[in-house]
Amino acid sequence: QEQLVESGGGLVQAGGSLRLSCAVSGFTFSWYAMGWFRRAPGQEREFVARISWNSGSATYYADSVKGRFAISRDNAKNTLYLQMSSLKAEDTAVYYCAVHRQAYGLGSPNSWEYDYWGQGAQVTVSS
Repeated sequence: QEQLVESGGGLVQAGGSLRLSCAVSGFTFSWYAMGWFRRAPGQEREFVARISWNSGSATYYADSVKGRFAISRDNAKNTLYLQMSSLKAEDTAVYYCAVHRQAYGLGSPNSWEYDYWGQGAQVTVSS
């Protein structure tokens, strides 16, 4: 059974950093592109970053986080990461990791193309 568990969220001051982790099990992690999404209070879920399968050589970011966030993966540990730096108040949200439905691909910014999701990790940035 596929399982994704996020960790590393918390409260941080504006300008600070956090690293989110997403531990996965129940499927062959390296075969699938992965994504991070977030939902701020009262807003729709939005794409944050995605990484291609296997080596993760291809990464893509939302314009709002480009240059500040970095997505990576460690296939030996079955873990996805999101390093967040220069955090802003508008980054406050619940962050979710997700598995893209298609193996051996690049992923997508569209949430409906992801089949399995974690429970979410709260990130709160105080200004």
